[in-house]
Amino acid sequence: MIATPLTSPPSFASSFEQANGDSLAKIRLRHLTKSFETQSGLVTALDNVSLDIPSGCFFMIVGPSGCGKTTLLRILANLETPTSGSVEIGAPAQFRPGNSMVFQGDSLFPWMTVYDNAAYGLALRHVPKAEIREIVGHYLSRTGLTRFAKSYPHQLSGGMRQRVSIVRAFANDPDILLMDEPFSALDEQNKLLLQEELLRIWEETRKTVLFITHSVDEAVTLGDRIMVMTAQPGSVKQIVDVPFGRPRSVLELRAKPEYGEFVYSIWGQLRDEVDRARTLDLGGKAP
Repeated sequence: MIATPLTSPPSFASSFEQANGDSLAKIRLRHLTKSFETQSGLVTALDNVSLDIPSGCFFMIVGPSGCGKTTLLRILANLETPTSGSVEIGAPAQFRPGNSMVFQGDSLFPWMTVYDNAAYGLALRHVPKAEIREIVGHYLSRTGLTRFAKSYPHQLSGGMRQRVSIVRAFANDPDILLMDEPFSALDEQNKLLLQEELLRIWEETRKTVLFITHSVDEAVTLGDRIMVMTAQPGSVKQIVDVPFGRPRSVLELRAKPEYGEFVYSIWGQLRDEVDRARTLDLGGKAP
């Protein structure tokens, strides 16, 4: 990777930056490409991705299956290396981890209690026990998990386990939070409740968040900015600012006529790529 001095393109200047008074990019990607060698030959997952994500932005990523969304998150988490292009990430504050990741599936340690799972990152960093109790206790309380602190993952519902994963991520106080479809396996009621809880917790910290979802509703409900990706190879099709203010109530927001109109406009961009991905899967030639 080659880091070069870059300036924020005018096309990425947004109402989010103006409202927050911060146009400095926390994450800056330029011409990012990632290819994999497979038995069928070289497959390009990401192609020439360039974007800026300001500090404190809740950045949503939507795109058809196989467009490289998770690959992008894994590169930012240092779990993959790009084939070409540059990745620039602002340095975290002293003693703060660069990132934490919340996965789609259950990633809790089954032999640990809820409390110990939530405290895991802090314990690895040798944070004093009294401070761990204060931090973990705060987030368990915020998510309604205090009375389950001594329970084990197998004793919890799927929604509760995902709450613990979110608590663990926020308690670790990362500079950047990476979330890979964390609510996709949940029923609609649990998903709505966790979206509300996530918004409430995020309001306290305003961390930089990258959140992958297949749901346009979820992207609009949670995000400041939405990136629509093309079908494979994944690239930036459109970046859109979400026009709704904060703080947000999920139900109140979704009751607004302008919410439905905005979701429809984003879905129109995504639907073309979903159709193109389906054509490719069936062996056809994408338009």
